[in-house]
Amino acid sequence: MTVIVLSGPIGAGKSSLTSLLSNYLGTKPFYESVDDNPVLPLFYADPEKYAFLLQVYFLNTRFRSIKAALSQDNNVLDRSIYEDALFFQMNADIGRATSEEVDTYYELLNNMMAELDRMPKRNPDLLIHIDVSYDTMIKRIQKRGRPYEQLSYDATLEDYYKRLLSYYKPWYEKYDYSPKMVIDGDKLDFIASEADREIVLDQIVDKLKEVGKLPADWNKPTDIELMQ
Repeated sequence: MTVIVLSGPIGAGKSSLTSLLSNYLGTKPFYESVDDNPVLPLFYADPEKYAFLLQVYFLNTRFRSIKAALSQDNNVLDRSIYEDALFFQMNADIGRATSEEVDTYYELLNNMMAELDRMPKRNPDLLIHIDVSYDTMIKRIQKRGRPYEQLSYDATLEDYYKRLLSYYKPWYEKYDYSPKMVIDGDKLDFIASEADREIVLDQIVDKLKEVGKLPADWNKPTDIELMQ
């Protein structure tokens, strides 16, 4: 029984890999609410006003998801609470949160993490981080077509996206809730290439075997229908 959490910037392919992994390993996928998120369009329209509200919304949904995932102990999440502070801190650093909002956010986050510490299963078994460049990120954002994410919607998003990418390396280095691994999302296009999907799945299976979450003699399913 394994709990896998994914991380990566906007457009990295987390939901696609979550679908692929859950199908491949026979686990339950947890997808983050985006298209039905009532606050997200408000944030893109007025980030100064809605940054705190958006992050509290995400924090609440991510807390609910990780609690369910750790209770069920056989699933994969396309984003998790462990990544939440990265987004909030970046917005706080560029002046989109007051000192009172910062204090409130971290008090709430710490309370939630303390509750997770009291659960029978306290942490995930593996973090898979999808590392992508700015160019790959933008191409995938353009391809999925959400209007408010496009550079044509707001030219300042270029700086926002580049800044976001810069926060990931130090965040990943400090992450210590579970074993972790990196997928090269520039080199391996697991969304469009079947050969690259096989490579990525093999890398993940090898890591799961290494950390003792799959038996050494586990073989990939022969009748699995990979994403087309």
